[in-house]
Amino acid sequence: MTEPSSAPQPTGPRPAWLTRNVKVLCGVSFLQDAASELLYPILPIFLTVVLGAPPAVVGAIEGLAEGAASITKVAAGRLADRFDRRPLIGVGYGLAAVGKLLIALATVWPLVLLARVTDRLGKGMRGAPRDALLVEGVPKGQRGRVFGLHRAADTAGAVVGPLVGLVLYEALDHRLRPLFWVAVIPAVASVALVAAVRDPRAGTTGSSSTRPARTPWRSLPRPYWRVLGVLLAFNLVNFPDALLLLRAHDLGLSTAGVVGAYAVYNLVYAALSYPAGALSDRLPRPLVFAAGLLFFAIGYLGLGLIHSPWAVFVVLPLYGGFAACTDGVGKAWISTLVPDRQQGTAQGLFQGATGAAVLLAGVWAGLAWGADGHLPLLVSGGIALVLAGVLPVVARARTAAP
Repeated sequence: MTEPSSAPQPTGPRPAWLTRNVKVLCGVSFLQDAASELLYPILPIFLTVVLGAPPAVVGAIEGLAEGAASITKVAAGRLADRFDRRPLIGVGYGLAAVGKLLIALATVWPLVLLARVTDRLGKGMRGAPRDALLVEGVPKGQRGRVFGLHRAADTAGAVVGPLVGLVLYEALDHRLRPLFWVAVIPAVASVALVAAVRDPRAGTTGSSSTRPARTPWRSLPRPYWRVLGVLLAFNLVNFPDALLLLRAHDLGLSTAGVVGAYAVYNLVYAALSYPAGALSDRLPRPLVFAAGLLFFAIGYLGLGLIHSPWAVFVVLPLYGGFAACTDGVGKAWISTLVPDRQQGTAQGLFQGATGAAVLLAGVWAGLAWGADGHLPLLVSGGIALVLAGVLPVVARARTAAP
């Protein structure tokens, strides 16, 4: 299950892996995530305080939204291996913009559910085609850098968005709804920037005679399925971050405090994403991923055990190491296990299956939340701690070739 790289490192003014598409898609993701994360930390508070939804609804909304995205990711991945990928990416970011507009219009929580499902359908539509283009022409031994830089840019938007939201929240006399309208602006800008993406296959997949054949799932290599099984098992305890923010609010943090803590978390995530991705090009990726699971365990167990609001500002930044060591690293790991012609199908199935696991995690965690959520946090944190110790052992015992 490892694939240490022996590829020579590029020299010259611009690294070979830093392609036009990598740069453009980093910009697109920065804008879209600035819009998304301006909303995300205040959405649980908006749902529970303003719209009167119970905590179980917060978990169900996020879980159902991710479930809808999961189905779309699988379908979009298969389409990405056969058709032009830029239109799929454009539609995906367009749906996300529509979702943010619906949240701005929401007066009851079912409309927020519709908005989040629309937003996540867009995420599902764009994810696999975008990730396939990110690694287009990039050697396998350099893909950790690609996904690491992309996650860093994406998460930089998640730092800027909450900070802009925090400033506006204070300037607008603690009103939440105007922030939703502001978020529509960068979301629309990200859709426009997709026009600068270049797909080498554009115009060559129009007829059935030139279109690549559909990739049967059974043709995906065995190492891919083993890795997918491990990552799927973990995501059954990885419930949506909205519930973590609700826990921070329950501990006594104000709305501004929750937004600030979430911004610090994303700052750590953004800062560590590229170094973690580059490290995974040099060390076995399961080892880097296991380090991420350790950070996950610290974050969940910490949030489950602390009682003081200030401690959130210690625990959430440590939890940022989890996302940095697993998100881009997981995609890079998957990308090296299949041929380039199967990238869309492989990434779509991976992202869809793990998203479905997050759906189940969101539902069970929301139902088990109780008064303060400490029980699901402790359960998930304990399981992740065990997996962090097991994963490197399994990887050494079952080495897989790319």
